[in-house]
Amino acid sequence: MKGFVSGLPKVELHVHIEGTLEPELMFTLAKRNGIALSYDSVEAVKLAYEFDDLQSFLDLYYQGAQVLKTEQDFYDLTYAYLLRCKEEHVIHTEIFFDPQTHTQSGVSFDTVIKGIDRALIDGQEKLGISSQLIMCFLRHLSEDAAIETLRQALPYKDKIIAVGLDSSEQGHPPEKFQRVFKMAREVGFLTVAHAGEEGPANNIVKAIELLHVSRVDHGVRCTEDAQLVRQLIQSKMPLTVCPLSNTKLKVFADMSEHNIVQLLEQGVRVTINSDDPAYFGGYMNANFMAIATTFNLSKQTVAQFTEHAIEASFISDTEKSVLHERLQHYLAIQFKPVI
Repeated sequence: MKGFVSGLPKVELHVHIEGTLEPELMFTLAKRNGIALSYDSVEAVKLAYEFDDLQSFLDLYYQGAQVLKTEQDFYDLTYAYLLRCKEEHVIHTEIFFDPQTHTQSGVSFDTVIKGIDRALIDGQEKLGISSQLIMCFLRHLSEDAAIETLRQALPYKDKIIAVGLDSSEQGHPPEKFQRVFKMAREVGFLTVAHAGEEGPANNIVKAIELLHVSRVDHGVRCTEDAQLVRQLIQSKMPLTVCPLSNTKLKVFADMSEHNIVQLLEQGVRVTINSDDPAYFGGYMNANFMAIATTFNLSKQTVAQFTEHAIEASFISDTEKSVLHERLQHYLAIQFKPVI
């Protein structure tokens, strides 16, 4: 299974680029920019990666993001992630970025997006990895702040496929951002939102009904509402599930309690993703392996996660066909009968 997962073509739909900041790069960028960190070594940072809940992770996440100051910093961060994608056979990725995290610290929107976009272009040309960019609003901030961020994004609309909603779910329900999501849709952005991770199943319902999302990020608490699960199946609404994140942040106490396979078997379009892999102990291969081995899945079942992710991606039908062909070619080789 390890060899199969390693070579399996994968599509990632839920990854925060700031969450790919490995401790080594954090220290490199801190030194480059003359920033003092609260930790005296890479090892000390890694020891801090034990979280009680989403908020305890976010506190460290936002601190780490403070080392990102220049266009080159954002390029280096993004390209390092794409190199990992190349290693792990991620052939297409749709990346979240949090501009408010940086603009609050005096870094311009222009600096952030130019660095990320330049890396994505190089990733396509040099590594053969296609990508899309999704701008997230921080839900612990006001909707007015989100509207201002949307305004800042408009000159770069050609570089951004969708808007999303992340950060602290508790106390910040989808309806708080109904107005800005409507504005985003009116200017042509697709929409996604984190819902049903720490928050209740009703947040998923509201994300669908009020924000008109094309995908639900996380969504694992949908099983609290049988009618919602039926709706997800009927509408083919994708869930971008992040197994290692869910156990690291205590959404599930243990991987054996995770509901992703149950949802897959029911017919929900679930996908596997890494979320914030530098903080949660693994990129795509590790997340796939955690589910495959915990639930003793067949290779054919594991491949369904890639099939779902291709269908749920924000690329054209022609591009989806190309990715499906790459997947089928890989599977044909894997299951070729031995004579």
